[in-house]
Amino acid sequence: MRIEEFKKRASEGVILLDGATGSNLRLAGMPVGVSTEQWVYDHPEAILRLQRAYVEAGSDIIYAPTFMANRVGLGMHGIEDRLKTLNAGLVKLSKEAADGRALVAGDITTTGKPLEPVGPMSYQALFDVYREQIEALAEAGVDLLVAETMMAVDETVCAVEAALSVCDLPVMCSLTMEADGHLLLGGSAVEAVETLQTVGACAVGLNCSVGPDQLEAVVRGMKAVAEVPVIAKPNAGVPVMDERGTAHYSMSPEVFARSMTHLVEAGAGIVGGCCGTNPDYIRALRDAIRG
Repeated sequence: MRIEEFKKRASEGVILLDGATGSNLRLAGMPVGVSTEQWVYDHPEAILRLQRAYVEAGSDIIYAPTFMANRVGLGMHGIEDRLKTLNAGLVKLSKEAADGRALVAGDITTTGKPLEPVGPMSYQALFDVYREQIEALAEAGVDLLVAETMMAVDETVCAVEAALSVCDLPVMCSLTMEADGHLLLGGSAVEAVETLQTVGACAVGLNCSVGPDQLEAVVRGMKAVAEVPVIAKPNAGVPVMDERGTAHYSMSPEVFARSMTHLVEAGAGIVGGCCGTNPDYIRALRDAIRG
């Protein structure tokens, strides 16, 4: 997908993303502490079933389960040598699930190692980490890229610049933030939009964070300065942990979807769900915004 194609599609109406991946894989039997990417590669039916359900629910874009399939993330499990194999295999699974009915985004995220001087990662080292994974995703045939659950503007800029150095795919960026719009490692949602659209991001917004009922002012602030579509992919409310350590989220699909319509009215043009959501939430969201 070329950048101009993405812009045209975004101008035609709200784009619907998918919902959570990790929490649903846990429900499908994925153990705690394993590499999600390796587990999905070894248990393909779990992701095929989930992503086919998202497509049936109305998702226009699904995220390939390549979230931590970079050299740093895979290195935590001693499998960094499988980087190309895992990215290629996981994209293939998502393309099979999409079956031409939805676009597949190559998913990248923070390494968890902040850039200097806050953390240990040099800009060039982080650039190389992102470039290596993005090359693998582009070769695997993703339609676009998404840098999600990012914690700082500078690392997200690095991801965008790494992408632009190796391909011409559209890059969406979403950061996790507090309900007041402050990013976890400094800066604000408004600053993120202003900076990232300047360096070449095709859409900027938020994901994870809190529930949609707390984010209307944040989305409205981002929209006020945005020259690109604003993304909103929040959690299904605030989680409550049970005695087994399982998170239960406070919003039903219908309440979530109703709150999301307010974010669309505030300016969000690309919407979906994060932690606590599943295909039922995306179906309710589709009906709410297109009904």
